[in-house]
Amino acid sequence: MSPTLLVSRELPTLTYTATRDRFDESWRQPLSTLLGLGRAAGADFVEFFMERVNFISCLAEDDAITSISPRLSTGAGVRVFRGKHDCYVSTNDLTFSGLKAALEKALSIIGLTMPDPNAFVPEINLELLRDYAAARKKESWLSDSSSMQEMGDVLLSANSTLEQKATHVQARRASYFRDWQEVLVASSDGIFARDIRLTQSLGFNLLCADGDNRSSISKRLGSTSDPNFLRTWNYADTAEEVADSAGKMLYADYVESGTYPIIMANEFGGVIFHEACGHLLETTQIERKTTPFMEKKGEKIAHESLTAWDEGLSDNEFGSIDMDDEGMPAQRTLLIENGILKNFLSDRAGAVRTGHPRTGSGRRQGYTYAAASRMRNTYIAPGDYSIDDLFNSVEKGIYCKKMGGGSVGPTGEFNFGVDEAYLIENGKITKPLKGAILIGAAKEIMNKIPMCSNDLGLAAGFCGSISGSIYVTVGQPHIKVDSITVGGR
Repeated sequence: MSPTLLVSRELPTLTYTATRDRFDESWRQPLSTLLGLGRAAGADFVEFFMERVNFISCLAEDDAITSISPRLSTGAGVRVFRGKHDCYVSTNDLTFSGLKAALEKALSIIGLTMPDPNAFVPEINLELLRDYAAARKKESWLSDSSSMQEMGDVLLSANSTLEQKATHVQARRASYFRDWQEVLVASSDGIFARDIRLTQSLGFNLLCADGDNRSSISKRLGSTSDPNFLRTWNYADTAEEVADSAGKMLYADYVESGTYPIIMANEFGGVIFHEACGHLLETTQIERKTTPFMEKKGEKIAHESLTAWDEGLSDNEFGSIDMDDEGMPAQRTLLIENGILKNFLSDRAGAVRTGHPRTGSGRRQGYTYAAASRMRNTYIAPGDYSIDDLFNSVEKGIYCKKMGGGSVGPTGEFNFGVDEAYLIENGKITKPLKGAILIGAAKEIMNKIPMCSNDLGLAAGFCGSISGSIYVTVGQPHIKVDSITVGGR
């Protein structure tokens, strides 16, 4: 069957033998035909996203495994653009007729109809399969990962170790999940790319109580691309860290509310930059006109000491990807350089609607979501100061060692709890504090960070937005904030 002779009325008679348990070269012909059909119907751009998922989580509470939750799914989504408008339809029917029905639905929603029965439907000339899974030898990742029995054994041993290291324990939890995903992207601009991702996370949650005194400390680690992640977890060191923090916070004094200089620790301290600023640099925010930075590219939006990156290339970090969910290879994106806004994070829709070039940032939770501009590994770059320099610059302030949960408004106003904090007096840590809440706005706090130390640290995180929940990395070195409102007692 020659692509140049294919006409619309012949489509119902076509049969294909695409491999059902693997996304490979056999998917080229059906997808190129469907993409051509969408273009022949008048779409400016058509994309198919195919996905298979094998997920399992395991939870140990005290000395028992209380939950094992597996999930298997397979599906596809089709996105159709007409001008600056787009439509997305998903399906779990991966037959040719099922994918064709999803395409027809998307076309109809956006005001297009299938071609006339006698219309020619030229197939899209797709690139040679760009197979990151084969190139990086990922095919065995799923079979090489920990078994269900191994998950339970490791988590129970970890929880036992945590009990030995902590005092006044009220509850202890160890958890783990493994998320294996195979994806294939084919689009009418010729993209034809496949990848396998293996994302894992594990950690502790410890609750301690002594009379009216309470403390709760969590620690979570994350990995991509390492089937041995659970096996090599040094849970004794993690338990030591969590137990030490919980013990110090158990009898901590409540912080007095006020305005203070603060030093924010590295690693998960970067969650504030992620939430309060990073989201404002995604083109989805420009489309909604909810970012104060939308007209600020090339202008100063932060202290000249601050440089920030978003990238998908760091080895094994939680937000690292070989390609995004639109088939674009991963890259590094300079967000802020010496206080100057350099770039926004853009997916295909963002590029169409805002003019900002794509940055390999089109990400989604799964096939039921259209991709959107999202962060990957996002962090403030290391500076030229030592940690001692930062502390010595503070006469009286607060050291925020471990950040907790919080909330962020649509234009960057935030409040974040601090799980572990300490009073700084004359450059020295003097006593633990609890109950601290950091309150501020991104466009203000960004100009109050005059000092960044040279100890960049990264931490695993989860990010929810318009395209679902995805895996990200947050990070920074230790930073000093000249003044910030701290809620307390």
